[in-house]
Amino acid sequence: MGNKGEEVPLLIAQTGPLNGQRWFLRNSVIIGRDNSCEIVISDRQVSRRHARLTTTTNGVLLEDLGSKNGTHRNGERVDEPVILEDGDNVQVALAQNFIFISSDATLPLEGEDIFLRKEGSGLLRIDKRSRRVWVGDQEVDPPLSVSQYKVLELLYENEGRVVTRLQLVEAIWGEDEVINFSEQALDAIIRRLRDRLASVDATHSLISTVRGHGLRLDNPPED
Repeated sequence: MGNKGEEVPLLIAQTGPLNGQRWFLRNSVIIGRDNSCEIVISDRQVSRRHARLTTTTNGVLLEDLGSKNGTHRNGERVDEPVILEDGDNVQVALAQNFIFISSDATLPLEGEDIFLRKEGSGLLRIDKRSRRVWVGDQEVDPPLSVSQYKVLELLYENEGRVVTRLQLVEAIWGEDEVINFSEQALDAIIRRLRDRLASVDATHSLISTVRGHGLRLDNPPED
């Protein structure tokens, strides 16, 4: 861990060959397949020099280095350098997934498992900090897109209660975009979210439509 009193951004490998490894981000870090990189991912999907993380006065900057298979932040392809925020998900090609933590000061003590802090006791569980989702013991992988996750988190926070379409729109696009939102776009996000959850567990219909009102999360206890 970092020095006592020192707050150091951290990158933690999740799904992929580097699962569980972590790196403190004090300087520039190159991610790639080449052995000269600070973070080496031995997978042909990964370019020799794939992406770079640079610690700046404004935060940690993520940039793709012209990779063939792309770098994604929270499900969105990184075309221009972007400043990471706490809890952001970074995907390198389809080979390796990382979680970005803005400071190690709020991490569990050594020996605690950051990956298993799933909240709640229902079949569906969420770790809000890492934005990871489980149905039973199986994780939803690859991670949900940002819009899918926002819908699920709002439903999760209001488990058993109806969430209106207006509330869902505000959660995804913000209050300023309520007038301009597309019904079809919202329906597509909900449909895709249902498909992703069903791909993990098709025996439970977790998201119910309450006609004329909105959606409700039905989260039965885990067996």
